[in-house]
Amino acid sequence: MINTAQRSTVLAPNMVNRTFRVRVCRNTIKNTPLRAGFPAFSLSALLLLLIFAAGACAQTVHPLTGRRIAPTMGIGGADWLERSEREREEHPDDALDALNIKAGTVVADVGAGIGYITTRLAKRVGTAGKVFATDIQPEMLSRLRERLYREHITNVEPVLSTQADPKLPAGKIDLILMVDVYHELTQPQRVLRKMKEALKPDGRLVLIEYRKEDPTIPIRPEHKMSVAEVKTEVEAEGFRLAEVLKNLPRQNIFVFVPLRVM
Repeated sequence: MINTAQRSTVLAPNMVNRTFRVRVCRNTIKNTPLRAGFPAFSLSALLLLLIFAAGACAQTVHPLTGRRIAPTMGIGGADWLERSEREREEHPDDALDALNIKAGTVVADVGAGIGYITTRLAKRVGTAGKVFATDIQPEMLSRLRERLYREHITNVEPVLSTQADPKLPAGKIDLILMVDVYHELTQPQRVLRKMKEALKPDGRLVLIEYRKEDPTIPIRPEHKMSVAEVKTEVEAEGFRLAEVLKNLPRQNIFVFVPLRVM
């Protein structure tokens, strides 16, 4: 069993993640518009374009805070998501209790992985509600579907998302939840804008992240976030930090609401 202190090993990008990022960047280059009659690229110009497009596809540092963006967990770390210590370390049910999720609501678990939080959300929203469970890795969603089948859960829709777009329906979501996910987004600005489009006018965006302010929490610094970092980065994309809940032993719960143009 992998403990929290070893998370850096689990989260090293695997071949699946590298292949996915290359595919995204390739699509960016493929769709780059060229004016009719524009001279053919020289080799050096083409190389510069490739470098620019690759940089646009994956950030390593957030430009506003200088925060180092952590690598995305691959399918090799899936079992770590359900480690026996997680209940004690994270108190997931207490976290969801604090959010007061109503039956019949529509929620999204962004970065759902194999469904550790998704199944809990499904039970809370009930058969009249719905959960969109998004992940960028098909292998994670495959494991999630197997779990839903085993547990006879029918109100969850798995969604294959991208690094830049969670692929959620516009204006339909009451709550978007990311549990230990935001700090791994390689294009956080674009994802936040898409999530704002997906929320209802009175919807909420909730991030749960390990506290960077506490050096005693046994997890690598790039997998923690401070209150100042979260507030600066998310509010820059059209949200307001409504509250920070500190009832969990190791994580903060950040509740944001979208700002609307009057």
